[in-house]
Amino acid sequence: MVKVLIVDDSRVVSEYLEYILGTDPQIQVIGNVSDGMQAIEFLKRNKPDIITMDIDMPVMNGLEATRRIMSSIPVPIIVVTGSRNAREVQITMEALAAGALSIIKKPVGIGHPKEEERSEKLLTMVKILAKVKVITRRPQPIRKPEQKPVSLKPKPSIVDFNNKKIIAIGVSSGGPPVLQEIFSKITENFPFPILVVQHITEGFLEGMVNWLSRTVMIPIRIATADETILPGHIYFAPDKYQMGVNSTGKIKLSNCINKKGLCPSVAHLFNSIAVEYKKHSISIILTGMGEDGAKELKILRDAGSITVAQDKESSLVHGMPGVAIKLGAADYVLNSEEITDILKEIERYCLNN
Repeated sequence: MVKVLIVDDSRVVSEYLEYILGTDPQIQVIGNVSDGMQAIEFLKRNKPDIITMDIDMPVMNGLEATRRIMSSIPVPIIVVTGSRNAREVQITMEALAAGALSIIKKPVGIGHPKEEERSEKLLTMVKILAKVKVITRRPQPIRKPEQKPVSLKPKPSIVDFNNKKIIAIGVSSGGPPVLQEIFSKITENFPFPILVVQHITEGFLEGMVNWLSRTVMIPIRIATADETILPGHIYFAPDKYQMGVNSTGKIKLSNCINKKGLCPSVAHLFNSIAVEYKKHSISIILTGMGEDGAKELKILRDAGSITVAQDKESSLVHGMPGVAIKLGAADYVLNSEEITDILKEIERYCLNN
């Protein structure tokens, strides 16, 4: 039984969330409070497995509540928000950086054409993310003891990257703060374009890219059809489109055919890279639920791409990289700091040679 605490200042919304969660026999709502301060007081007496957290609330908003909870009594948190205005999206991104696991839109009510889909997504997310072992997040991050990379072959020599032309990254739950960590350490002098598929609730991608842009020196944008990819630029797959690239270095966007499949998907991007770039690519799969891109990472490895999977210790959710590792798809299993170091070393090497 998954025990849930609902935090939302709208009684109508919180009661409807409680109704939706109550339709699943594996979920039990053990609390329903109206602001962040009440949530913290509730946690002193009770132990939910997961929290659904609104952002815009009186007394204490969802961001401050997330920061306090994750710094003292960490519990998995899903941000449930109804607003997509720029200010609230930025606050939501800060909540993810503070330790919240994912974002989902608030339900819109019985009879809405997307209500069944959203309800099913909420139920699935609650049950999966409740199992995540979250760690205490201090205001000043505590560095983990240095860990040796687990590799299927010796640690790569920097000359291995000489013939590379492109980097592809797939990431889901826990992605924004890891991408911020990695991208903030490289500059516009980086020698390759970077293409990214990030699973995020529709409507929040632009806010995430704007949030990343505040601390990233390298140009970062949502990809557009037929634009030429450039070294030292980061391109995110847009909502509702699959993203690939052709042999001339142009972004190819296609409509989603399977309405129930992931769109954009890591699998589609990785397949495109395997066809067009093969051994001239570096492919990275980061933290996330599910297995999107894991099989395709193996295809890339077999095609000669250098493949990397994030390790379990540094992944917020070790679904996608975990499956890739089990399939033998990763040349290297590295923590987020080691992945960052590789990209920094690539930039330094290419600038000096």
